[in-house]
Amino acid sequence: MRVTATEAKNRFGSLCAQAKREPVFVEKAGHIDTVILSAEQYLALQASSGKSTRAARKKAFECEFGDWIEAQNARFDALGIPGEDLRPW
Repeated sequence: MRVTATEAKNRFGSLCAQAKREPVFVEKAGHIDTVILSAEQYLALQASSGKSTRAARKKAFECEFGDWIEAQNARFDALGIPGEDLRPW
């Protein structure tokens, strides 16, 4: 459900009830500014975001882009840094 900020202010109680069934998107100046969620939805979202640790995200990144990273490292080993000969030091 989408409502304007004015509607959200005027109908806050009914929007809280609606948020128990589905997220309520509040718009300001035609853009989504805020989302009203039930406490249950919020806790589920918070719990799922905590599962993704930095190490897990790094591992997923390396799995997805491992071949590209390896190719770039091999290219660097073979060719060095592009333009390195143009640097003043």
